[in-house]
Amino acid sequence: MIEVRDLHKSFGDLEVLRGIDFRVEAREVVCVIGPSGSGKSTLLRCINLLEQPTSGRVFVGDVEVTDDDVDIDAVRRRIGMVFQAFNLFPHLTVLRNLTIAQRRVLKRSRSEADRIARENLERVGLSEKENSYPAQLSGGQQQRVAIARALSMGPDLMLFDEPTSALDPELVGDVLAVMRTLADDGMTMLVVTHEMSFAREVADRVVFMDGGVIVEEGDPAQVIGKPRNERTRTFLRRVLDPASAPVPETVTERVEGT
Repeated sequence: MIEVRDLHKSFGDLEVLRGIDFRVEAREVVCVIGPSGSGKSTLLRCINLLEQPTSGRVFVGDVEVTDDDVDIDAVRRRIGMVFQAFNLFPHLTVLRNLTIAQRRVLKRSRSEADRIARENLERVGLSEKENSYPAQLSGGQQQRVAIARALSMGPDLMLFDEPTSALDPELVGDVLAVMRTLADDGMTMLVVTHEMSFAREVADRVVFMDGGVIVEEGDPAQVIGKPRNERTRTFLRRVLDPASAPVPETVTERVEGT
């Protein structure tokens, strides 16, 4: 479903991606983990050309996204994307948020767009919120609406860019439950996440990135449970047991100074 070949991305002198090669098969769930600044979100954004790669090739199905002659709008209709921020239209109701792209991009009738939107609102457990505005919803509800909006376009695959990072901890579970259901239904998913329990339980494969390269990838039980690379082990110790992380020198100096 996705193939990335020798992908590079630079912002000025900063090289964010340094030769990425990987694949996502149809119906596979791949979770990408790693520290902030490792290139995870940039990788996701290069797949649907929200960022233009500096070099390399990206394929979605049998279409090369990085081909100069590609119809990127047609490719993007196959890809649902859910961002950290919910990116809902604040002046539109939930139902209208789900139908506006269906009607303008896919040219569906109002009745068909409404039907599909309501089916997907039911899918994420928010049927009763169709007439609400985003400001009337919790963060978790807004993110579930964003997922329903992406699903309403009938994508072949879903990209998730840290979909729970902006949520209060008690709201994270509702969003992850929806994502688990999508995985169970066979949706192809590429998920950038810090939720290790989700990656361990739901992913078919886990990719650990650092410094713009793939350091390690494999079965979740291996990558998260028994990582081979020392950098992966260090990262997971900090994420899974943050209290064990060493105290930064600046903090130690400040405490000693007092």
